[in-house]
Amino acid sequence: MKIKYIFMIVGLFMAIFCSQACGQKKVESTGEVGTPAANFSLINLVGEEVTLDQFKGKVVMLNFWASWCSPCKSEIPDFIKMYDKYRKDGLEIVGIALSSGSAENISRFVKKWKINYPVLTGDEKYLQDLTIKYGGIRGVPTTFLIDRHGNIRHKWVGARTEKIFMAEVEKYL
Repeated sequence: MKIKYIFMIVGLFMAIFCSQACGQKKVESTGEVGTPAANFSLINLVGEEVTLDQFKGKVVMLNFWASWCSPCKSEIPDFIKMYDKYRKDGLEIVGIALSSGSAENISRFVKKWKINYPVLTGDEKYLQDLTIKYGGIRGVPTTFLIDRHGNIRHKWVGARTEKIFMAEVEKYL
């Protein structure tokens, strides 16, 4: 009887240890710094599907914003400058429009503001679920810095300037 219990205990210990050490446990994104960024499938303003996985190997600033949001608008000129300056170094800025109406409305906004980086949208329910995967976006703008391996390295809630963003972004370019 003793040997049977020893084998059971050893087997249980090995199962627990291996599930942690062998990487069998899947890590879900929480939107927290240090976790993998949640993938998504959204539509750009010409109707093409875009996923976060398409940006692997690049440093991504993922900006959740809305067209009606004044602080969001204040960041746009700096994002445009940053995208022009650092895209060649591997920086991608991706805007995800929340509660901003139809793709046509968003497209008009993008043209008016001369936004030069990808802006994505999607079904409201899908966008709501995506914000939950990123830790529950409670206010816009909220911007995530994602490294070349797809891990979240920084999170900003509220509007920031190019100088503040670049202090973190440069560490990963």
